[in-house]
Amino acid sequence: MTDATRDCLIAPSILSADFARLGEEVDNVLAAGADIVHFDVMDNHYVPNLTIGPLVCEALRKHGVTAPIDAHLMVKPVDRLIGDFIDAGATYITFHPEASDHIDRSLSLIRDGGCKSGLVFNPATPLSFLDYVMDKVDMVLLMSVNPGFGGQAFLPGTLDKLREARRRIDASDRDIRLEIDGGVKVDNIAEIARAGADTFVAGSAVFSAARDSDPHRYDSVIRAFREQLATAR
Repeated sequence: MTDATRDCLIAPSILSADFARLGEEVDNVLAAGADIVHFDVMDNHYVPNLTIGPLVCEALRKHGVTAPIDAHLMVKPVDRLIGDFIDAGATYITFHPEASDHIDRSLSLIRDGGCKSGLVFNPATPLSFLDYVMDKVDMVLLMSVNPGFGGQAFLPGTLDKLREARRRIDASDRDIRLEIDGGVKVDNIAEIARAGADTFVAGSAVFSAARDSDPHRYDSVIRAFREQLATAR
């Protein structure tokens, strides 16, 4: 799949949303043109923060959200929550290889439950964990910050890692999305896309920026992302 033919997807992270009116926030950002709802699930063990769990995912489905939900599990151990997020209605479930004793088994649990599976790589985690499981991966997610908190700056070294991940995916000839998470903004999303990403997690860049100017509309932010992505093709 070439750069020119990849469909770019925008995945706002609800970590930066207003949790007092989460259903409304998600409805508004999807209406503005976002593609995926990104869940940052943290357990205050694998990462130094505590966020949301499968009940929130289930609540959004009951609220009427039909868009794909991308559950990024920053938890250890991970297998129990895989089952919970399958039941809650997740579309993608991604996890960190360091959080599983048996990566192949964890990926199989996700696939067997009817969800799409993925591995997440911290800035210093090598891509070699992909070597024997490319046939079980639907998403590769690269962290461009150290996980745990929103609002961090993009780590430039991630661009080379993106290029290597893109090379691996293209060589596999499989339909695998390459997602980036951390510090994605209007002024760097085109460069990130040129490095090979096709799915872009953005939290504060979407929710916080839009809320400052208009609490109900995210159109301008999503539009600016699309305009920049168009220049990367």
